[in-house]
Amino acid sequence: MILYKLFSVDDHVIEPAHVWSDYVPAKYKDRAPHVVEEDGRQIWVWEGGRETTMGLNAVAGKPREEWGLEPARFEDMIPGCYDPEERRKDLLSNGIFGSLAFPTLPGFGGRKFATFEDKDLALACVRAWNDYMLEEWCAAAPDMFVPMTIVPVWDVDLAVAELERSVEKGSKALCWLENPAKVGQPGYHSGYWDKLFAATQAMDLPVCMHIGSSGASSLGTAEEEDNQIDVVQIASAFTTAAHCAINMMCSPIPRKFPDVKLVWSEGGIGWIGAALERADRQWDRHKYWTHLEGDHIMPSEVARRNMWFCMIEEPIGFKYRHDFEIDRILWESDYPHADTPFPRAQAGAKEVFEGVPQDEVDKVTHQNAEKLFDFKLNDELVAAYLTPNA
Repeated sequence: MILYKLFSVDDHVIEPAHVWSDYVPAKYKDRAPHVVEEDGRQIWVWEGGRETTMGLNAVAGKPREEWGLEPARFEDMIPGCYDPEERRKDLLSNGIFGSLAFPTLPGFGGRKFATFEDKDLALACVRAWNDYMLEEWCAAAPDMFVPMTIVPVWDVDLAVAELERSVEKGSKALCWLENPAKVGQPGYHSGYWDKLFAATQAMDLPVCMHIGSSGASSLGTAEEEDNQIDVVQIASAFTTAAHCAINMMCSPIPRKFPDVKLVWSEGGIGWIGAALERADRQWDRHKYWTHLEGDHIMPSEVARRNMWFCMIEEPIGFKYRHDFEIDRILWESDYPHADTPFPRAQAGAKEVFEGVPQDEVDKVTHQNAEKLFDFKLNDELVAAYLTPNA
């Protein structure tokens, strides 16, 4: 039964094997990412690198008892992981009528290509991913899939140029890094990225930053087993989101660009009230000797003006929504990752939203996202699935 009209601002595309083979110029095809068979597995390889990017990234629709480092092959996943038409069917079956998809192989913010020694190849791979998403993935369901694109994270001028090219082709959001300093690039206090954020402000374009987009957090000890470290990292991922969001709150960027739109994906919302309270207190105590730019603007003011935060199944965190801003909270499904409630997204939403005033439910489930991304859900499509008189 479809009771809730859902708009997911955080899903993931598992790139099919043909993305770079089909979309990079011919001279790069042998050096760009492509899939090879190796010991019964399918492996992504490219000049200077190799990686398996499936596992927990593609467990949607499978019993939790079967989760692990598999699937190792595309045929081991449900097709909606990598096929946009099947993705559309899966999302609609759960009452999800809008979807924003982050990359997988490039990293959640496109950081992978910065590691390529040949930066011409790297740029070609960035453009290829964007062209695939704009021309093939989103084109398969333009009434549902919100176009979001990456940019070269190693050069601000190239980043602005690719952003402009992508927006001209229909992109509605920038997929970016929580903190580029964590991957060896200039940080948000350096001024280096001003041109990029000035461009997103001028275009009224949301900047979407996913947990892990600047690399995995360093948790655990050498004495712990790998699976224990994985569980700890997943369970405490909100701490990385909090750290990166506070870093941005205290940076010059939202003070130089007061209309910039910053979206933090999969970091949750339960921590926000306490984090803002502490950030303001420390800002006020230390602003005299630190001489931070725009010290009259408190971190909480930046958060309430410039930031949106996302949640999946967080009934406790949602109780404290009014300690932040109901207009700045978004819903996400994380399909096909391990955090996704699919195929029970409606039941998961009911656990959070039952008993909540309808106007607040509507804002968080879809209206806030519609406004932020300038993407109105298809009313006819919704009417065909939504349960009457719900």
